[in-house]
Amino acid sequence: MTIGSLAAGTVPEQVLPGAAASVREVAIVEASDLAVVGGSARVTVRFTGDDDPHANRVALHGIEGTKRMASVGTWRVTRRDGGRWTPVAPT
Repeated sequence: MTIGSLAAGTVPEQVLPGAAASVREVAIVEASDLAVVGGSARVTVRFTGDDDPHANRVALHGIEGTKRMASVGTWRVTRRDGGRWTPVAPT
């Protein structure tokens, strides 16, 4: 998910662990990462999911938690298929 402006009282260092903590409430978090892509902050939280609908619910939960700290722009859910990451259709 791309991260925009921070909420009042939020410092940048809180966003990545906060996003991972939101996902951790409903799924097992495998990894999290912060990158700057095209001048925008991008947070990635990798988690395990039972199936595509479950993965979408987990992602939405994580996004809602992140929105308490910062504005969230574009986001997507992907699934690992062998050596590739495949986009998951919204449900």
